[in-house]
Amino acid sequence: MNPTALALVLAYLLGSLPTGYLLVLVFHRTDIRAVGSGNIGATNVARSGSKALGIATLLIDLAKGYAAVAIARLIATHSGADVNQLTALAALVAIAGHVFPVWLRFRGGKGVATALGVFLALSPIAALCLLAAFALVFALTRIVSISSILACAAFFYIGPHFMHGVLTGTARAALYAIPILIILKHHQNISRLLRGVEPRFTTARKEDA
Repeated sequence: MNPTALALVLAYLLGSLPTGYLLVLVFHRTDIRAVGSGNIGATNVARSGSKALGIATLLIDLAKGYAAVAIARLIATHSGADVNQLTALAALVAIAGHVFPVWLRFRGGKGVATALGVFLALSPIAALCLLAAFALVFALTRIVSISSILACAAFFYIGPHFMHGVLTGTARAALYAIPILIILKHHQNISRLLRGVEPRFTTARKEDA
C-alpha cells in the first residue's frame, strides 16, 4: 500500500475507535448513546454516573490521536514522504474518524480529546497552551462546550507561534481544519449557549456539554 494511504487509513481506524461507547457497553451493559446527551465522548460518559470511565475515555481518546500522528511520522520517516504534511493529514483524519466513525454509522464524538492528543504529538508546547486556555475558561464557567470552543479558537493564534515547521501548504490547511471541524460539531451547544441554557458540568447531570 502507498505509505500516505497506509498512514491515513491507520489514522482513521485509530480515530474511529468508539472508546466511550465500548467502555460503557463492556462495564455497564448500556449503550451510552441512549444516556444523557447521547454523545460517546468523555463528558457524557462521566455524566452517565461513572467518573472512572469518563477519565478512561478521555485518556484513550487522547492516546489514539497521539498514536495516529506518531505512526504517520514513523511511516513518513521510513518512506521518504513529507513528514510535516503526512502528520498533519493524519491528525485531521484521526479526528474525522472520531467524529465520523464507520462503526457507529458515522455518528461519533466531538473530537476534543483526540485533538489534544494529535497536538501533543505535533507540538507539545502548543498543546499545553491550548489545554491552559481550556482550563482557564472551564474554571471560570464550568461549561465544557464553551471551554472547548474557545480553546479551538485559540489555536488560530497559538498555532503559528509554536508550529512553524508544519504550518505550510497542505499541512496548514489540514491543521486549521481541525478546530473548524470541532467548532462545527458543537453547533447544538452554540445554540444553547446563545439561548443561555447550556448546562454547567457536573456528573450528576445528563445533558450534553
